[in-house]
Amino acid sequence: MIRSMTAYASAETTSPAGTLSCELRTVNHRYLELSPRLPEDLRNVESQLRERIAAKLSRGKLDITVRRTGGDSQRESPQINNALLLELSELHLDMASRFPGLTVDFTELLRFPGVMRQAETDPETQQAALFDVLDRALDALTATREREGEKLGEILRDKLDGIERVVADVRSWMPDIRAALRTRLETRLADLKQPVEPGRLEQELVLQITRTDVDEELDRLSTHIGETRRVLGLKEPVGRRLDFLMQEFNREANTLGSKSVDARSTNAAVELKVLIEQMREQVQNIE
Repeated sequence: MIRSMTAYASAETTSPAGTLSCELRTVNHRYLELSPRLPEDLRNVESQLRERIAAKLSRGKLDITVRRTGGDSQRESPQINNALLLELSELHLDMASRFPGLTVDFTELLRFPGVMRQAETDPETQQAALFDVLDRALDALTATREREGEKLGEILRDKLDGIERVVADVRSWMPDIRAALRTRLETRLADLKQPVEPGRLEQELVLQITRTDVDEELDRLSTHIGETRRVLGLKEPVGRRLDFLMQEFNREANTLGSKSVDARSTNAAVELKVLIEQMREQVQNIE
C-alpha cells in the first residue's frame, strides 16, 4: 500500500500522573530517523518507544513530543506517614515533660524527613499510559499517511498513462521516420557528382536506422510502466523501488532523445522527461 511520508497526528490519555499527550510529525527522509522529546521520568523507555515505532514505520523523519499536564493534583494531596508522625508526637510529649519551655511548630514537624511523602505513580503504569497514547497516535498517523498515499498513487498512475501514450505515439511514428530518413539519404546521394557504388544507399540506410533505432528503448519503457503499476499495488513500502524505477525511466528517455532524428520524437523525449520528473517529485514523498 502506498503511504506518504508527510503527516501529523496526536493523541492523549489520562493517567494517575496527569494527562499524557503525544504529537507525531513526519516528513520525507531516506531512512527512518526518530527525534523523541519525553518527560525526564519516561526517558528510560526510549529504546522501547523506538522499537514500537520502527515496527509500524520504515521511512521518514519523525518528531515525537510527549507532554504531561495536570499532575499538580498529586502534590495537593500528599501522603502523611502517620506512624512516623505518632512517634514524633510521643517523643515531643516525653521531651516537653523534661523541658517545659520546649515548643514544636507544626509546619516544622511536617518538614521532618519522611513525614510527608509525595504520591508516586507506578513506573509500569506510566509506561502503559505512554505506550497506549503512542500506539493510538501511530494508528492515526498511519491512517493519514495511507490517505495521502492513495492520492499520490492516483497522480502516479495518471502520469504513467501519459508516458504510455507518448511511447505509443513514438511507435506509430517510426515507420514514417524511417521512410523520411530513406528519402533524405536518397536525396543526398543523388546530389553527389561522383557515381555511387551499388548498394551504397542500402548500407547507409541500415547504418542510420541502426544508430537511430529506439525499439529497445520503447520496449524497456513499456516494461518499466508495467513494473511500476505492479509495484503500486504492493502492500509493502514501495518508495525505494519507485525511486529506482524513476532512474530507469529517465535513462531511457535520455537515450530516446539522443537518437532522435525527427522533431516529433525529440518533443516526445522532452515530454517524457517532464512526466518522469513530475513522478519523481511525488515518489520522494512515498514511504
